[in-house]
Amino acid sequence: MLVNLKALLSPVAFGVSAIALDGKGRVLLVRHCYMPGWHLPGGGVARGEPPADAIVRELQEEVGLVSNSAPQFVSLYTRKLGIATNVIALYCIRNVQIGFKPNAEIVAVQFADPAHPPPGTAAGTMRRLAEFVNKSLPDAHW
Repeated sequence: MLVNLKALLSPVAFGVSAIALDGKGRVLLVRHCYMPGWHLPGGGVARGEPPADAIVRELQEEVGLVSNSAPQFVSLYTRKLGIATNVIALYCIRNVQIGFKPNAEIVAVQFADPAHPPPGTAAGTMRRLAEFVNKSLPDAHW
């Protein structure tokens, strides 16, 4: 019973995010309807769903992913969200082609130079891009 109570008091959500690169090496950034700034695309992992499948599904749903190379695992991160902990698996996906249409969740997208993201890029996204560009060890916290 103690284990179940602990799980209720400190829930964990599992998510995925992507450094999605087009054929020119530019990274895909998204703007959500519910939070400011530019972010890496991603979302939740369904119960029993492999994380690599989840990131492809999320890109299909959110930005109209048309084609891509296989996702390559980069690192695992954690962040606090209220009383919950969010664990995020980051993947690198190359040769991304999209057919984006604004939708209920994503209002805008852009491909940007990962070394020089646009103004308004979220802090966590900036850190992930800096790690990617500099080939540095990832910080465990998003």
